[in-house]
Formats: sequence, structure tokens, C-alpha cells
Amino acid sequence: MATNDKLIQVIDLKKYYKKGEIKALDGITVDIDRGDVMVVIGPSGSGKSTFLRSLNLLEQPTSGTILFEGVDITNRKVNLNVHRQKMGMVFQHFNLFPHKTILENMILAPVEVKKVPKDKAKAKALELLDRVGLADRADTYPIQLSGGQKQRVAIVRALAMEPDVMLFDEPTSALDPEMVGEVLDVMRQLAHAGMTMVVVTHEMGFAREVGNRVVFMADGKLLEQGSPDDIFNHPQNERLKDFLAKVL
Repeated sequence: MATNDKLIQVIDLKKYYKKGEIKALDGITVDIDRGDVMVVIGPSGSGKSTFLRSLNLLEQPTSGTILFEGVDITNRKVNLNVHRQKMGMVFQHFNLFPHKTILENMILAPVEVKKVPKDKAKAKALELLDRVGLADRADTYPIQLSGGQKQRVAIVRALAMEPDVMLFDEPTSALDPEMVGEVLDVMRQLAHAGMTMVVVTHEMGFAREVGNRVVFMADGKLLEQGSPDDIFNHPQNERLKDFLAKVL
């Protein structure tokens, strides 16, 4: 069983394609503690998104174990949906329902999945929208919002389920550069409020400033992890040094 401070434990996680020819994940072992803001960096094709999507089994691992709050969610007998409710997920693209208003998008999962009374779900949704400066857009439709506004809605929509951890898969990579800041600001607020977060991103400034742990991946392997100071100022791994030389 996991200890109380370990929210997620990943043990020897592997994801192979083409009968092992392609090793998207090649033996990843890492713990994610409550309150961690773990930022995952690395070159394109290094397995970062596959790793993140494996945490709630959107990607089914080839082998390995994932303990979430002490429960082995890779065990097929486990009711995965119960555990997924506690994992908020924000993708590159916003995945909002275009035919529903922002408020309707927000309350759908709490009402349908968690059976929260509609009036209570609405009150919570409006409170969350207010937190990200979008309370006045509750009755508009996604097409009427900018990319940055849609992504802020996607974040608070995940928060409406009151998750124990938030997983971010390159949440700013599909945005115009001037919209990136407003989304990172919301993520900063979340981190400062103590939300456990795992963030795959190319935003090195965010990794350095907001993360308390940075993980470097390449070729499906976790090659180095440490504090932002360790990773950015005192890198040990040659592949990491080469990567930082290109991106900083």
C-alpha cells in the first residue's frame, strides 16, 4: 500500500508498440507526492504524453504497476471510473462540447457522474469561472471564446469534479503565444493553492518557477529528476545538458 504522502506510485511502467520495436515507455519508476507540482520535460517523441496518459490509463501500459491512493489501478478488477473521477485531465485541445454553453459544459460531469444537485453544481461552476475571470461568459458558447479562454474553461471544468490531482498534457501548445500567459497564470494559482499537478510542457519558465520537481525524459526513459535548481542549473545527464542547450 502507498503511504499517505504518495498520491501516485509508478513502478517499472512500460508501453511497447509493434511487438516491442517501439518503446514509448521503457521502465519508468517515479512517485508523485501530495502537493507536488511535477513538470515533465524532454524532446518531442520522448514519451512524455504517453506517460501522462498512462497515469489514468487512457494509455494501457504493456506492463508495470500504477498505484493511485494505494490502489493498483492497473488491476483489471478495479473499477477504474471511480478513480478517474479523482484525476482531472486537461489536453492540448479543449474538448468542450460546442453545442452546450460554458455553464452546461461545466456542470455536465458533476451532475451526471457524481450526481451533484444541479443548483449546487451551477453555484460551484460559477464560483470557479469567477476565479479565472470568466463568470460573465457562463451563458456563451465555446465558439465565442478565444483559445486561452477555452483552455481556462477546460481547467475549471476539470476542477468542478474536485479531483485529487490534475494532469496537464501540453496545455498551452495549441495556443497563440499571447494567450499562453493567461493559462499559465491559472495553473500558477492552482499550484499555490496546493493542488497536486503533473504537467507535460515545453514552457521552461513555468517548469523553473512553479514546479517543485522536474522530470526529464528521453527515448521512453526517465533520465534525470530533481528540483528546478538541480535540473536547470546543475544537470548531470549528458542528454539533459544537450536538451537544455537547445531550449534555453
